[in-house]
Amino acid sequence: MLDKLLTYDTSAFLRINQLNSPFWDRIMWVVSGKVEWIPLYLALIAYLLIRYRKKGLIMLLTVLVSIVLADQIAVHAFKEVFLRLRPSHNPSLADCIHLVNHYRGGAYGFVSNHAANSFALATTISLLLHNRYFSIAIFLWAALVSYSRIYLGVHYPGDILAGALLGAGLGSLCYYVYQKAEWKLNQRLQHRA
Repeated sequence: MLDKLLTYDTSAFLRINQLNSPFWDRIMWVVSGKVEWIPLYLALIAYLLIRYRKKGLIMLLTVLVSIVLADQIAVHAFKEVFLRLRPSHNPSLADCIHLVNHYRGGAYGFVSNHAANSFALATTISLLLHNRYFSIAIFLWAALVSYSRIYLGVHYPGDILAGALLGAGLGSLCYYVYQKAEWKLNQRLQHRA
């Protein structure tokens, strides 16, 4: 069963990775970058702090905790445990893989940190803000960032799917903790009044 899933995963990876062009190489390289998204992160931070003030600090902390958890769990509970080679490090794929700028990433790829982190951010902030249009936009962003990792040849679709589920799950958990803490704080404030 597992062998069959891995075969499907490799087959899907090759189909996606082979749909490439010099134009899309440049686009996906930028999409996959970290520094390129700093303006987005700064805009989100500014929005939370300006719109929600003190509550915005707690919301920002909730988002940051979800991302840090996703990042660390992806590495320590998955990559270092499963030791699944990235497609870019798989010798059997060396002749048929499309790499951009000779980038290969680290040795292991299950699960994708890019997918885990971006879906943790998207899920947490989407739940915090309750805005349908913003939620659609931020999840499309997370999906695009995740897709870019397959395009660049450094992750299988299964790495992306598992990372996205991990990030979304941790984002939901952090939001749940945030809600419980907010409820308890409101209860205490009501008893004091």
